[in-house]
Amino acid sequence: MKEVTVLGAGLAGSECAWQLARRGIKVRLVEMKPKKMTPAHTSEYFAELVCSNSLRSDELSNAVGLLKAEMRKMGSLIMESADHNRVAAGGALAVDREGFARYITQKLSSCENVEIKAAEATDFPEGECVVATGPLTSDTLADKISALCGGEGLHFYDAVAPIVTIESVDMDSAFFASRYDKGTADYVNCPMDEDEYKTFVRELCNAKEAAVHGFDDSGVFEGCMPVEVMARRGEDTLRYGPMKPVGLRDPRTGRESYAVVQLRRDNADGTLYNIVGFQTHLAWGEQKRVFSMIPALKNAEFVRYGVMHRNTYLNSPKLLDRYYRLKSEPRLSFAGQMTGVEGYVESAASGMLAGIETAARILDLEPVDFPQETAIGALSLYISGGSVGDFQPMNVNFGIISPLGYRVKGKRNKNAEISARSLAIIEELMKKEVFGLENNS
Repeated sequence: MKEVTVLGAGLAGSECAWQLARRGIKVRLVEMKPKKMTPAHTSEYFAELVCSNSLRSDELSNAVGLLKAEMRKMGSLIMESADHNRVAAGGALAVDREGFARYITQKLSSCENVEIKAAEATDFPEGECVVATGPLTSDTLADKISALCGGEGLHFYDAVAPIVTIESVDMDSAFFASRYDKGTADYVNCPMDEDEYKTFVRELCNAKEAAVHGFDDSGVFEGCMPVEVMARRGEDTLRYGPMKPVGLRDPRTGRESYAVVQLRRDNADGTLYNIVGFQTHLAWGEQKRVFSMIPALKNAEFVRYGVMHRNTYLNSPKLLDRYYRLKSEPRLSFAGQMTGVEGYVESAASGMLAGIETAARILDLEPVDFPQETAIGALSLYISGGSVGDFQPMNVNFGIISPLGYRVKGKRNKNAEISARSLAIIEELMKKEVFGLENNS
């Protein structure tokens, strides 16, 4: 039987292993948890969501919504688990993070074509291998990757938002609503008046940060900017970012507040909520002090404080091809955030593509060659050579997907047509032989 080793059981590694296994390929899945944990990990399960519990928009007018739809069509384990463990979040797809990870772990553990080895990967094994050890790759393997890539490894910093118990939130100072009343009222909104907001921003800017070796503000990915870094960019930055009040009318006043902090459900029971957009690397005592200045959180119980960790990623346009294979040694592929895709769904999608295309290669079948008209293909083509200038992590977006070639009135209408075209292409691609080999192990 053909065999592939997958290093890392995060979102990308789990999806990759699943796609290989369901095509009859033996997978050796190597994961260092629970024997060795990182500062950002708390769970023994695979595919742990270390930052937000949101997989972002689920609508086809949004590029990440399209990417999810493509993945669902092609039998994604990550999307199956996300849909099974969904929690209310308006137009977004958010999940019970423990249930989500446990579901994936159980599926892979019970799959007859998957052998799980709990150990730290310190080198590349012989034969076909997909490296999906993620942004928290251990130092030993990170050094091996850097040496293999000729010192082309790069890094940035990522931060995690705090989580509070809903029973500790002062609901006399908060209200349930979704922005513009879109969907159901799934968010807890914590309003602030002008004086409260300005005092909060001032204290946030002056709060003591936790020590992170080598960190400075310029080394942070924009999509996960710590809230205190945003605050230092200007007094109103947060009011135009995570504390934007637009579309949120306080039912007690009938008006929009000066600023609003939103809380999003973090588990299926609805007992835990995370502070949306409040990624931080403040010292834990300072998080308690400053975030408790938000009126609704004055007595908040923090079950997890925010932390910061280093994310390692490759200079992928120089190193990888459209299949996420290492150009200099094609038996090695990479998947996940270390390739420069940014976001949970994008990471899983890279693992899906790497798994499908690796299966096609080792089974001597025609490659799928996902085109730029699809979200999953556009992302891989961008990562492998479509960027210009200094390479930086990238979320999926309609800007990297091939345009329609004709005008459509209205952005939402245009995006809807791009999505319809993409899903029709995926349907055709699924007629290729590598899709017909699924045994659903």
